[in-house]
Amino acid sequence: MGCKRRFRARLSFIHVRPSNKIRPFFAASKRVGLARALSKLGFCSRSQAFDLIRQGKVTLNGTRPTNPSTPVRLGVDRIQVEGRRITAAEKLYLLLNKPRGIVTTASDEKGRDTVYSLLPEHLRWLAPVGRLDKASEGLLLLTNDSEWAARITDPANHLDKTYHVQINVLAGQPLIDSLLRGIETAKGETLRAKRASPVRAGEKNSWVELVLDEGKNRQIRRMFDALGIEVLRLIRVAIGPQQLGALPKGKHRPLHPDEKARLDDIL
Repeated sequence: MGCKRRFRARLSFIHVRPSNKIRPFFAASKRVGLARALSKLGFCSRSQAFDLIRQGKVTLNGTRPTNPSTPVRLGVDRIQVEGRRITAAEKLYLLLNKPRGIVTTASDEKGRDTVYSLLPEHLRWLAPVGRLDKASEGLLLLTNDSEWAARITDPANHLDKTYHVQINVLAGQPLIDSLLRGIETAKGETLRAKRASPVRAGEKNSWVELVLDEGKNRQIRRMFDALGIEVLRLIRVAIGPQQLGALPKGKHRPLHPDEKARLDDIL
């Protein structure tokens, strides 16, 4: 997958234009690794930057380092990729409805389809904000704003994430109480939902809504697995106040300015 091409199309993405003034972050001349610097500048993902550096396509103050961790002073050092000077890019924020069976990686060693197969080429350098596993579906954010993404995924911020989960049993009050009280896994870890409620039920299975704010890996699947309950479908329907809404599966759209502002307000 290629790295970022300058985005000239006139789309309605929310963006933040770089200021002519040096931001305090850059003015402090904080040293970061070269690959991370390219990611922070919004040029490409860190993994793509690793490849570019190792291929000798990146120069730093006229030299050609091969170590992606080479220290860089943002706002001071001159970084070029294939002769083009890299400066802070416009910030883009995207919402995607990830289908089941798609992996949330830039590339997959097993040749499986990734979320980037759902994006046009000029957007394939945006990075996912967190992950959804292959069997899960629903709301996924993508951006080139690595600092914003870090705030969204930081467990210390306790940002609510809402899921609709279909299970192979009928969800009665005892199950809801267990999810809220906490379930101990085989490894002795206690996992609990912040909120839980039934959504609807059929004859043999049902849907429940779970709200998590801990960000633990595969938490929902591990909770139900510990109870001997099979998860049939798992859909993320909201991150904080941001709803998935009626966006069709496999489709994407830009975040509107007011949507991003609401997310920013709770971080």
